[in-house]
Amino acid sequence: MAVKVMIADDHSMIREGLKQLLELEGDFEVIEEACDGEDCLEKLATVRPDILLLDINMPKMNGLEVLQKIKEKKIKVKVLVLTVHNEVEYLLKAVDIGVNGYLLKDSESAELKKAILAVVDGDDYIQPSLIPVLNAKMIDRNKDNVKIESLTRREMEVLKLLSVGMYNKEVAEQLNISERTVKNHVSNIFKKIGVTDRTQAAVFAIRNNLITI
Repeated sequence: MAVKVMIADDHSMIREGLKQLLELEGDFEVIEEACDGEDCLEKLATVRPDILLLDINMPKMNGLEVLQKIKEKKIKVKVLVLTVHNEVEYLLKAVDIGVNGYLLKDSESAELKKAILAVVDGDDYIQPSLIPVLNAKMIDRNKDNVKIESLTRREMEVLKLLSVGMYNKEVAEQLNISERTVKNHVSNIFKKIGVTDRTQAAVFAIRNNLITI
């Protein structure tokens, strides 16, 4: 029984190349193609592939947004992101949303087939060269989570305000507390999250999505 595949990529040559590559030996059948994120979601409403090969850079809606929608709508399809992006941030985001596999487009065809079969069988498949950086990022993030949990509710409020560039005086006015109290909070925050100045504190807040820029 051939594995039913859907390809979502805005480059028709890539879709065509993947289709030919996969259908060569008869183990895979490409049953649908999509040229952008919206097109992909519309077609998923009517077709049921075993696996979706999903590009990240697409018009109308990028691959990560499509993945988010698939999870929200509880669409039953395995998703293998196939991308040129080797930046760990994209991978981390995809893993957070709940991707089943992540592979770079410069992989060998044998690895692509191996990844598809692994994902269809219920395993996760991450590009082997990306696993060490992913693990390091996860460890860093776990350390940050411990630091965040050590902050009191008030310290969290102060951190967010100073991270968007407010001075102690402005923070004091905003929270209706004294400037001396703000100063004490800032000192405690720096100790708890392991930074020495406001810029580092802001970077910490941005990195952990405590504020949006």
